[in-house]
Amino acid sequence: QVQLVESGGGLVQPGGSLRLSCAASGRASSVNTMAWFRQAPGKEREFVAAVRRGDRKTLYADSVKGRFTISRDNVENTMYLQMSSLKSDDTAVYYCAAATANWILSAMSGKENYDYWGRGTQVTVSS
Repeated sequence: QVQLVESGGGLVQPGGSLRLSCAASGRASSVNTMAWFRQAPGKEREFVAAVRRGDRKTLYADSVKGRFTISRDNVENTMYLQMSSLKSDDTAVYYCAAATANWILSAMSGKENYDYWGRGTQVTVSS
C-alpha cells in the first residue's frame, strides 16, 4: 500500500503563486507515475499534470500549460506542483495520485490508471 498526503493549499489572489506538495509513504518505491488532478464544485475530477519516475517525462493539461510546473524528488518520495499566474478557474480541491505502472504519455491523464489517491488540498483563488 502507498499513502499520499497533500499539503500547501490555501487562499491566494488572482495572479499569485502557490506550491503544492505530495508526500508518499508505505511502498513508495513501487510508484512510477504520479499526477495531480483537481475537482471544482459541481464538476468532474480533471487531470492537471503528471510525471514519470525514471525519465521524468511530464504531461500537462492545456489549461495549465505554461503556468504550472510538476516535479518530483525520488529520494524523498515527494511530488510538487508549482502554480503561477493563478486564475479563479483554478479554484478546486487538488488531489495527488500515484500508479505503479510506468504509463505512456497517452495514459498519464486517465484517472482510472492511478492506484492510490490522497485526500486532497483546497486551493482557492480569489480577491
